[in-house]
Amino acid sequence: MQRGCHTRKRILVTGGAGFIGSHLCERLLSDGHDILCVDNFYTGTRDNITHLLDHPHFELLRHDITFPLFVEVDEIYNLACPASPIHYQNDPVQTTKTSVHGSINMLGLAKRVHAKILLASTSEVYGDPAMHPQQESYWGHVNPIGPRACYDEGKRCAETLFFDYHRQHGLHIKVARIFNTYGPRMHPDDGRVVSNFIVQTLRGLPITIYGDGQQTRSFCYIDDMIEALVRLMNTSDDFTGPVNLGNPVEFTIYELAQHILRLVGSTADPIFHLLPEDDPRQRCPDITLAKKIMEWQPGIALDTGLKQTIDYFRNQFQFATD
Repeated sequence: MQRGCHTRKRILVTGGAGFIGSHLCERLLSDGHDILCVDNFYTGTRDNITHLLDHPHFELLRHDITFPLFVEVDEIYNLACPASPIHYQNDPVQTTKTSVHGSINMLGLAKRVHAKILLASTSEVYGDPAMHPQQESYWGHVNPIGPRACYDEGKRCAETLFFDYHRQHGLHIKVARIFNTYGPRMHPDDGRVVSNFIVQTLRGLPITIYGDGQQTRSFCYIDDMIEALVRLMNTSDDFTGPVNLGNPVEFTIYELAQHILRLVGSTADPIFHLLPEDDPRQRCPDITLAKKIMEWQPGIALDTGLKQTIDYFRNQFQFATD
């Protein structure tokens, strides 16, 4: 087996046809494991996993995790949930159900088969943070009744469930708080800032910036994130997290726009719109814990990752840029 793997595991990846999930399935297959990819295709797509369908150790199951699932597995990566505001606000009740009912079902499965389970939580649990950069000890500043609450509070409740199953039933859990991640296989119309800016620029449209562009984000390339998730799952059972996973190098949204315009070769001026309700002004992870426990930190620079992401969108959707 590859990457020094000695034992073939049966691994369930929920949301496995999504952006992060498809890359994770690919990596786990290369590590020599049997992969059960579960997705209801609300935001995921078969196109992301078409190249895996003929692999002898890959299985695809169309299923919504808000309903129970009965399978035999050794590990579970619970990634299922729409993660972009456009998608999770389109059906906020279902978004909350996916985080809450979905977590209950996956935790119940993990309890029954004695599987280790990882939750893909989010930096959104910090809301519009008063602490900067955000540490795992920070409890957050979240509007529980706002338009983003279905996702923010859904993930916060999911974390509660994971830790209660851990305390009450001795379940082996891992909780990853994922910060902005980008790369190939992002949905072109998901409304996230990297894909938005790239697609607008490739279409010859001006980049749309919400607010004054001085709000900050950190951007982690998908390969770095996948390495972090695998390392987290493989850490000692004594380490549960939550742990921040993301790139601590901070950029303003306006700076991101300038990077993309330069890499695509556009000189169009951005246009500015009002900032959406509850949109955080600052978002940057403190990854001290990930460095210490997992010996992980991202290594792919923004321009390097953006070039690969731009090439993906240009080739996949054949945008004309001349």
